[in-house]
Amino acid sequence: MNSKYNILFFVFVAVLFINCKETTKTPITNPGDYNAYLNVSENEALKRAKENEMFWSQKLEQTPNQYPYIGKLASTYSNYFSATGDVNYLKKAEEQLIKVNEITKYNNPSYLKSLAYNYISQHKFKEALVHLTKAEILGEDLQETRKMLFDVHLELGNYEMAHTYLLTFKSFSDFDYLIRLSKWSDHKGNLDAAITYMEKALAIAEASNLKPLKQWSYTNIADFYGHAGDIEKSYTHYLKALALDPNDAYAKKGIAWIVYSYEKNPNEALRILNAVTDTFFAPDYFLLKAEIAQFMNNETLAEEQLTLYENAMQNESYGDMYNKYKVLLYTDSKTNLERAIAIAETEVENRPTPQSYDLLAWAYFNKGDLNKALQIVDQHIINKTFEPETLYHIAEIYKAAGKNKAMKPLKEELLSSIYELGPGMEVKINSL
Repeated sequence: MNSKYNILFFVFVAVLFINCKETTKTPITNPGDYNAYLNVSENEALKRAKENEMFWSQKLEQTPNQYPYIGKLASTYSNYFSATGDVNYLKKAEEQLIKVNEITKYNNPSYLKSLAYNYISQHKFKEALVHLTKAEILGEDLQETRKMLFDVHLELGNYEMAHTYLLTFKSFSDFDYLIRLSKWSDHKGNLDAAITYMEKALAIAEASNLKPLKQWSYTNIADFYGHAGDIEKSYTHYLKALALDPNDAYAKKGIAWIVYSYEKNPNEALRILNAVTDTFFAPDYFLLKAEIAQFMNNETLAEEQLTLYENAMQNESYGDMYNKYKVLLYTDSKTNLERAIAIAETEVENRPTPQSYDLLAWAYFNKGDLNKALQIVDQHIINKTFEPETLYHIAEIYKAAGKNKAMKPLKEELLSSIYELGPGMEVKINSL
């Protein structure tokens, strides 16, 4: 993500934008496919959440000793968060879940796992692990607990432990196993296998005809198809998700990315995103709009969106959820680099994954400490992740260190990943 202070980037983008006009691909999207989803008058999920909040609040008021109602209220706040993106509802859910766990003395596996889910959403993975470990000891519904333990260990970079848990619930007829096997395959850099397993999971979801499973499957496989360069399939599955839920902000964001990154149509991408942010609030949407504005060489709009993001970050409820973006904004603008290093160190402490170490290496590199950046890359990052953004940072660090032989294959990989990285990165990658 680029920032409003990176003036030279606008010059590069202006040149790129002129060139992109000459190489724009044949559109695969059609506004007629998704226009009806951009101005939906009713949000069924939000309506249900409001009704449930009123119902369970009244029940709890009438019989305050019925602690299960607290859990129901927490679930309602979680649904509010999913429907609106408002982090304050996620924190309200946390408050209720802590309350019900205190009442049950942290001995109810279901409530422990609900609190762990909440902490995962807040990127509090170590806290989630504590509660899942307790749930595992209690033993109830052990398979579900182990599935969640796989998720958390993967997020924490405990890859051997994650794989160990994956094997404990192995079943190629189980939707939950297949989606996690797909995620594991993607982590290992095997995108073809990740897609194969996700397609098998999707088949199970469609056979079950359960809307939440289909909804989740459509958006996730759409992401994978996009990574693989099969943009038409990606677009089709985002549309399928919207057909199930016209308010699916993530699916709309996915279509906006196709319009922007593949079709080089930033104005239409912004139109889609503006419709989303009218009803759904998440700071990363402001950052995406700022990126698109920079691609258009619209400095005023970029600054406006970055200001909206910065204002959103004043809400302490976000905690460490947006640490990655904070580091990238500081490094791209070459400002507050000591702060960037401090935040990156927090991320490494929270979840010592190659991606977290990448943030730290990138912060040191931008501060001018090439040796420290190289040390981190060689010890904690190289050959341990296949994320294009991380590979780009490694390539820049290697280039600066004169390690051109090691940098060359990274550049080749990055040239095939421009769709994922965004058109604003093409000039930078070509200049490696």
